[in-house]
Amino acid sequence: MAFRGAAWALFAATLLWKLKRRSSRGFCAAAFVASLHFLLPPIVHEVLLLVCSSVLVGVAHRGCELLPVENRAVLVTGEARRWSQVRHGPQVRHGPERCWSQVRHGPQVRHGPEQLTCLHQGCDSGFGHELARRLSQVGVLVFAGVLDAHGAGAQRLRAGTSEKLQVLQLDVTDDRQIEAAHRYICTQVNDTGLWGLVNNAGILQCPVDAEIQPMKTLLDYLDVNFLGAVKMSQVFLPLLRRSRGRIINMSSLAGAVPVPLFAAYGASKAALAIYSEVMRLELSAWGVRVSLVQPSGFRTNIFGASDDISRHGDQLLATVSSEVREDYGHAYISSLPGVLIRMSQQSAADLSPVVDAMYHALLSRRPAPLYTPGQMAWLLPFLRRCCPSAVFDSITMKLLNLADHQPAGIQS
Repeated sequence: MAFRGAAWALFAATLLWKLKRRSSRGFCAAAFVASLHFLLPPIVHEVLLLVCSSVLVGVAHRGCELLPVENRAVLVTGEARRWSQVRHGPQVRHGPERCWSQVRHGPQVRHGPEQLTCLHQGCDSGFGHELARRLSQVGVLVFAGVLDAHGAGAQRLRAGTSEKLQVLQLDVTDDRQIEAAHRYICTQVNDTGLWGLVNNAGILQCPVDAEIQPMKTLLDYLDVNFLGAVKMSQVFLPLLRRSRGRIINMSSLAGAVPVPLFAAYGASKAALAIYSEVMRLELSAWGVRVSLVQPSGFRTNIFGASDDISRHGDQLLATVSSEVREDYGHAYISSLPGVLIRMSQQSAADLSPVVDAMYHALLSRRPAPLYTPGQMAWLLPFLRRCCPSAVFDSITMKLLNLADHQPAGIQS
């Protein structure tokens, strides 16, 4: 009883503290945690309350850690330059503490944000588009890779941002375009190296049951969502090592927890997540930081246009076998493309939590290894680890199952 009272008291105190700071981030997740009181064993729920309290405090402190934009860019630029001198020059005897002191108080402060260079892919729209605009506006030199250099997204980047943003044609499935981008960036950064690589390009096609997922679509997911980031990292890591820079990989909540109808998409994002974790360990010796951004649902152009959604449905009906069509039924298969429309309607329109996380991962002195912006983005993976499978499966089917039809074989 004492432990239960202490857990609830700390939870309530944390919520009051956040209200006093006028911070609403995490309140939806906190309300959901409190409601689990009637579903979970008491000791599990009390531990969950303590974890939720610590996460809410951590989110607030991570925001306080951010320095003003100009100072943060100065510090990270000075760190990269100073570490290069430590590795190759006589200053190695001073150690990192002396380096930081000189970065903060010595002549290195004169290096401004214009010294930072970042390469982003997937900047046609959504998170990559907004991040590229924000960084260029504070003076970071941004190479914005787009799928269509003549498309509307590329035109908006050219028209609405500063001279610090350069748009590059970059399809991550095309090795020639990757090599062309690498050659061009090498001519621009010289010996400074590349500070940041943001692997943001991704695709999401029609959500379907794993049994009826076309193999071609599965390969497309892996090629763009996973292998594209792998190829980009391998090609640009020599430049990143030179500056002791950052890699930010964009995963998804679907890569951390099983989401019905998203087996192929989730598998590609899960592969990227574990690849990022391994890279984080391996590259730490080189001073390169790797962060994974794992958001929940946000409304971006990844959901596609209505014409694309209709085309996915037609292709799906054409590829399934007659036996599968009979078991699942024409009505159920035809309804699957509508899941994207419902997802888009239920997703958050404000992209700033994700953009803020990517911005922090690139420019903070202490980037986190994992960012989970959005409702339930940290809570559901935690519940998956802590709850019995039957309990978590029940939660998942109630919260994440977006199908509005049942297969014909189940109805009968």
